[in-house]
Amino acid sequence: MLDTAKAVSGVSAPASIGVRLDRMPITPTHRRLTLVVGVGLLFDTFENNLSGTIAKVLQSDFAFGANELKLVLASAFIGQFFGSLLLGRIADRYGRRRAFLVNLAIYSAFSLLGAFSPNAAWLIATRFLAGVGIGAEQTLSDTYLADVLPAAKRGRFIAGAYTLAFCGVPAVGFAALWLVPLSPLGVDGWRWLFVAGSLGSAVVWILRRRLIESPRWLASVGREEEAEQLVSRMEAEVPPGTSAAGADVVPTAGDAKEVGTTSGVVRMRDVLKPGLRRRTVMLWIFCALSVVGYYGFGSLAPQILAAKGYGIVAGLGYTALSFLGYPVGSALSLPVIDRVERKTLVAVSAAAMAAAGMGFALAGSVALIVVFGFAYTLCSNVFSSVSHVYLSEQYPTAIRATASGAAYSLSKLSAAALPFVLLPVLDSHGPGALFAVIAAAMAVLTVTVLALGDHTTGASVDRAPTP
Repeated sequence: MLDTAKAVSGVSAPASIGVRLDRMPITPTHRRLTLVVGVGLLFDTFENNLSGTIAKVLQSDFAFGANELKLVLASAFIGQFFGSLLLGRIADRYGRRRAFLVNLAIYSAFSLLGAFSPNAAWLIATRFLAGVGIGAEQTLSDTYLADVLPAAKRGRFIAGAYTLAFCGVPAVGFAALWLVPLSPLGVDGWRWLFVAGSLGSAVVWILRRRLIESPRWLASVGREEEAEQLVSRMEAEVPPGTSAAGADVVPTAGDAKEVGTTSGVVRMRDVLKPGLRRRTVMLWIFCALSVVGYYGFGSLAPQILAAKGYGIVAGLGYTALSFLGYPVGSALSLPVIDRVERKTLVAVSAAAMAAAGMGFALAGSVALIVVFGFAYTLCSNVFSSVSHVYLSEQYPTAIRATASGAAYSLSKLSAAALPFVLLPVLDSHGPGALFAVIAAAMAVLTVTVLALGDHTTGASVDRAPTP
């Protein structure tokens, strides 16, 4: 446990370091860090959408029954639940950079082992274990970028990282369309998809060894000298005469004081302290419901198209075309994400997802299926980009990764439950009923965020708690 002097230092230093980071213009270091994080997220989205994209192929190759298919779809998300909780705590206790390297190593290794699956049990086990690593990727990325980016540009650059990341969704769609009918070197095409994801994440692991540690985190644990050195190095990159990008939006030091643990020990009950309790309740509801809309389409699109009567290869083609909306939607969020209040953008994009989903469910032609599928993924990635930024802005540095990971883990439990909830609805009542359930979930989410959510656009991530 830190001594009294260190504890005081751990509380006051983040305000100084945080204010300097928030007032800094974008530097080459910011751009490099965002790029490296974005490339890692690309392979994360590739992995996240892999099982759902090739679910019909796996069902055919392994002769899955209904329960085995649900377990394959759910296993990675169950693993992600545990990964979000475990690696979030590691990031707050031992550093963001170290947690980044651990999570990449885990999901690279087990994704590669998944390529050699001889049966359903092996595939389910390796998808679960790969999920432990995958589950922390987005939480760690959001936390890290929120730590290092200036307040005025935080939204745009986090959304920029996700714009790169979401290229992984159409990438897996088109890669599956290309490889599934083939057997390169006598190996089933779907197995090569697992190999590609694993090797890509291994390359990212090498790149991430050069990441700097978060100065905000270093200051919060009493390592002020290291934090000072990193921030000074970033400030030295600013051209002479350049104005501070966030000087007009950063709160005063009193408003930006560090909130959370001062003992160096991260405790889950800190998220329910007065001032953080309302944020936590809002985020838990938000995270539990957001994946119903997001993964309800992304994971089940091939199943929905099969229910409409389309074959496996045709369904993969229409799915791949629909998935082009993912990077487009994320790119469209870039010019508005720092100009429109986050929670307003969350609400508008969630409502648009519900409308596009009903259009997709009722579409009776290939053209309309692709149009509404593209519209759905476009809206869902405006929603997703702003959601990641909004989640990263809720908690103080000392507990940010742990608290965000706990909230994010609920989304993984919801995602794991989706096949067991939505597939029976699809099988019994059709696409219209499935998207009605999704629309209802998005409506509850919208009301919750508008009623309980804070205004965060342009504010310091170390702002004072809500009264």
